[in-house]
Amino acid sequence: MSEEKALVPRSEDFSAWYNGIVQRSELAGHSPVRGCMVIRPHGYAIWELMQQALDTRFKETGHQNAYFPLFVPESFLKKEADHVEGFAPEIALVTHGGGKKLEEPLVVRPTSEAIIWPIMADWIQSYRDLPMLINQWANIVRWEMRTRPFLRTLEFLWQEGHTAHASEAEAIEEMNRMLGVYADFAQNVMALPVVRGAKTPGERFAGALETLTIEAMMQDGKALQAATSHDLGQNFAKAFDVTFQAADGRRDHVWATSWGMSTRIIGALIMTHSDDNGLVLPPRIAQRKAVIVPIWKNDTEKVQVLEVAQRLAADLRPSHGRIHVDDRDKMRPGWKYSEWEAKGVPVRVEIGPRDLAAGQVTLAARHDRQKQTVKLAEVAPALEQELTRIQDDLFQAALRRREQMTYRIDSWNDFVDLFQGKGGFAWCHWCGDDDVEKQIQEETGATIRNIPLDREEETGKCVHSGRPSPGRVVFAQAY
Repeated sequence: MSEEKALVPRSEDFSAWYNGIVQRSELAGHSPVRGCMVIRPHGYAIWELMQQALDTRFKETGHQNAYFPLFVPESFLKKEADHVEGFAPEIALVTHGGGKKLEEPLVVRPTSEAIIWPIMADWIQSYRDLPMLINQWANIVRWEMRTRPFLRTLEFLWQEGHTAHASEAEAIEEMNRMLGVYADFAQNVMALPVVRGAKTPGERFAGALETLTIEAMMQDGKALQAATSHDLGQNFAKAFDVTFQAADGRRDHVWATSWGMSTRIIGALIMTHSDDNGLVLPPRIAQRKAVIVPIWKNDTEKVQVLEVAQRLAADLRPSHGRIHVDDRDKMRPGWKYSEWEAKGVPVRVEIGPRDLAAGQVTLAARHDRQKQTVKLAEVAPALEQELTRIQDDLFQAALRRREQMTYRIDSWNDFVDLFQGKGGFAWCHWCGDDDVEKQIQEETGATIRNIPLDREEETGKCVHSGRPSPGRVVFAQAY
């Protein structure tokens, strides 16, 4: 573990606390390249578990993985006008290669629509080739000016789905299905409550007809966009001439979607669950669900305790998987407790000579520090029950926090006071005017996170303009 240093409390400086968590729990480190990060083994192990959980869900819904080039000809990016305009400020351009100036500059992908659709044009000929359901695990480069580990970096990891369909209805169904996949993953694996909704026209993905998002609340009341799913209509198909022959013989352009989630979700994980002692991880996404810490004072005790600890771990792994025995003999038990607490391991299992004599162990939960004594023969069911409790506790705590920091606001003065103060989610009426949306952001820093898919039908007056509004939207300051 990195040299132990007390974390800045969340209440004093949330940003410093967050950076301290990343460093102390050994999730990521700095790179010689400004704005890039090194994902350390502990951080990458969490990302791998996220990959596995998502990849399983993608394949269950019929998607296949592929890989497409990192470099995109500049002319390809320019074929879809809204797309190139939206990404122009973030583009990294390669102008030389092999010691020579390139005939055409190459864009380092900020997203892959512009390289995938020309390739799909060759793959798709007939309605029999549809739907085409592709996912890619890749790295992305966007030239961010203000960066923070996981949340916003020049280079990051993500998955991006790209699908082609024979009808508009099928594409819309796919967009909604994948948003549901993300919401299921966020809530049931990450213990992260989310609000599903549509972006306003001014906040849609560049080139999309519709963008859906899941939005989560962090402990400081700010929002984080956890994933997006887009209906691209026929925009990219027309730009790259991706057509198919329908069953009736006519040719038509395909209907498309894209959707993605990135390593910024690890930032959401940190800011949702962690505390002033370090990282807190839901069991389903923890590199180690439990760590067994053997305790001894001499070599005889060491042999006896380690033998039982290793046997216990072997018994637990078939049903619980990620169980680790900390058998290092140069660190005291207290130091080990502190390390595993900082790294967010959900359960610590303590076992020493007295425990052996009594035929028992002690289970200590990371998130609330509750301890319980359990007979050796009953550890497996007790651990399962405890892991289930922890997963549910973390979700319910995050949900309660969101509910306590969500407000229905109708007064502009109250709106301003909220975002000059404690912050949170504000459910407010909005008239639908893009200029009003921009004015609100300029005056308060709050943006419309989404238009909830399940919002109540309720007419009212816009919180800023006073003009008629068809319903409430979610405002928040965001990462």
